[in-house]
Amino acid sequence: MTQAQANREPAQGAGPIIQIRNVSKWFGSHQVLTNINLNVQAGQKVVVLGPSGSGKSTLIRCINRLEEFQEGEIVVDGHRLKEHGQLEVVRREVGMVFQQFNLFPHMTVLRNVMLAPMKLRGLSEKAAEQRAMTLLNRVGIAEQAHKHASELSGGQQQRVAIARALAMEPRIMLFDEPTSALDPEMVGEVLDVMRSLAGSGMTMLVVTHEMGFAREVADRVIFMDRGQLLEDAPPAEFFGNPRLDRLKQFLNRVSRH
Repeated sequence: MTQAQANREPAQGAGPIIQIRNVSKWFGSHQVLTNINLNVQAGQKVVVLGPSGSGKSTLIRCINRLEEFQEGEIVVDGHRLKEHGQLEVVRREVGMVFQQFNLFPHMTVLRNVMLAPMKLRGLSEKAAEQRAMTLLNRVGIAEQAHKHASELSGGQQQRVAIARALAMEPRIMLFDEPTSALDPEMVGEVLDVMRSLAGSGMTMLVVTHEMGFAREVADRVIFMDRGQLLEDAPPAEFFGNPRLDRLKQFLNRVSRH
């Protein structure tokens, strides 16, 4: 048995694919996450809502340790995130799409999508190109493959970013406010790609302000405020019969915008 196998918990069929246990995080003296507990089953779509500064982006960034956390434990597909040698394994299984697209502007769209599978998965150039073109077609942007990323609209760049994340064949996709930097007319094209991905059975955690997407796609909707996870419910219950006064206040406020 390898050290990685020794560190690994039972396979995801025996439990959640993501387990967050008593996680707390501070920036200096400011606590931004307080005793977070959350389990996500394989194939679930979980949407995380909350006001700015509630800790929702910090939480999903902890799942692949783009942010460090000081207390608690996160287990991804059986791998304990803080165990030695597990971080790179987890990052190969978790794709992430950010608010900013983070593409290489001097590269073509095609090369942006090919790069990580070649460097990190050891794919040949031919195999990486075939995979990239398949994914660019999937997100509806194959005709832009040979343009430089800087020539594309924001919505097109975000679709490339999704294709780039999928090129690593992740088991889990994290989205950190993927439409918030887009012009309103470009939001729909990105949400359409995310709906299609959700329909394929991908495990997804999505931080967003898109209430319609949450109602339509989510299996569960989570509400965070001041670093605490306050509600976790199916969309019909979350939006139709909110229990908490703080959640009612939040939903009333966002419904007016």
